[in-house]
Amino acid sequence: MTVLEIEGLDAGYGDLQILSNVDMTVEDDEYVTIVGPNGAGKSTAMKSVLGLTTYMDGSITLNGESVEGMDTNAVIERGVSYVPQSDNLFPSMTVRENLLMGAFSLPEVPEDRLEEILNRFPILKERQRQRAGTMSGGQQQMLAMGSALMVDPDILLLDEPSAGLAPDLVEDMFDRIDEINAAGTAVLMVEQNAKKALRRCDRGYVLVNGENAYEGLGDELLHDQEVRERFLGG
Repeated sequence: MTVLEIEGLDAGYGDLQILSNVDMTVEDDEYVTIVGPNGAGKSTAMKSVLGLTTYMDGSITLNGESVEGMDTNAVIERGVSYVPQSDNLFPSMTVRENLLMGAFSLPEVPEDRLEEILNRFPILKERQRQRAGTMSGGQQQMLAMGSALMVDPDILLLDEPSAGLAPDLVEDMFDRIDEINAAGTAVLMVEQNAKKALRRCDRGYVLVNGENAYEGLGDELLHDQEVRERFLGG
């Protein structure tokens, strides 16, 4: 089943068009990565799903339902969670409070879901009373993902999850994303570390100047000579 389908999307900010005729799909339980040079429109494509850009043309459907024109809260209620690159938690709140905020759209906090996430991220369980802003970058990213998972989304959108992390923490972050996907959540990720991302994902899209340039299985793109020379450093 197709969780997310983007067809012929034109979008941008105000009168500035960034995306032109962009197509993407994410199937149930699939892990898809968007890579490309800076300014290619990667984050704009992701934000368009949430209604955070100016929609110009094309279609965006979630589980077969059109969402273009919907406000962000309405999209979230239809099974999407989003972890932006920055400002993705409440630094003055505790770890536990941040996780509870992740369930703000639900009528009540799902205690079983909270326990599941604490068990999935043991460091969060250990530091439930610690203020989020005092944690390391890697721990904060885990908290942001944990909070996004509180609503048990059909698809998790991740914008540059490895940005700012120490090199020794990047592999651990990707391991966590693998685990989230293996547990049944579809993932759409924008990532600067293209080689690592393509090595891990099922499929990938390469955006250039706001347009689809390449798409295929992650491993195929990783070993495509033209993609390697143009975007992966050879």
